[in-house]
Amino acid sequence: METREQATATATVPPASRRSKITPERAQEFYDAVLDQLRRNGYDALTMEGVAAQACCSKSTLYRQWKTKPQLVAAALRAGRCTKFSASDTGSLAGDLVAAARNAAGQALPDTALLQALGHAVRQDGELRGALREALVEPELMSIDVMIERAVARGEIAADHPALPYLAAQLFGVMRSRPFLEGRDADADYLVGFVECVLIPGLGLTVSDRAT
Repeated sequence: METREQATATATVPPASRRSKITPERAQEFYDAVLDQLRRNGYDALTMEGVAAQACCSKSTLYRQWKTKPQLVAAALRAGRCTKFSASDTGSLAGDLVAAARNAAGQALPDTALLQALGHAVRQDGELRGALREALVEPELMSIDVMIERAVARGEIAADHPALPYLAAQLFGVMRSRPFLEGRDADADYLVGFVECVLIPGLGLTVSDRAT
């Protein structure tokens, strides 16, 4: 026999049919509204009411699908996952790093804004922390690993080169730090200059090693 607690829990869970009416395209509109408001106003100022108003839906629609603000933000972060440090094969590690810097430049500002908006919240919410890592960190680490694996296979660099463990930290760090240090975006010229003047020499390569 169903207990009173079980009956109450069942009554509070939206039926699957009600939760499945949102199309992927409509859900993406909600996610876009979430990320836009995060970048502009920060996490604390983000509300379900504000997202509903921007996405032209009712607040109850959001609560049926995502019960809390952290759950909605985490879903939006995961849906926005993309790789900025491109792993396209240019034929050399130096060329791959320069291409990755150029590709990352266009996303540096919005990603930095997201990190700033979520800085305090992710320390208190494990789901948000995991979603942020899944959306902004893991794709980049995988892409950098692919570049390194290709370079090792080509014999360009030793797998145990002492600078390799710091490569991802340097790429992430320079992209995020320039707005704080100089009040300017980490644009393509800046990131490519960093790669050519710091990363490539630090790996024992030269700019001339880039494939044309």
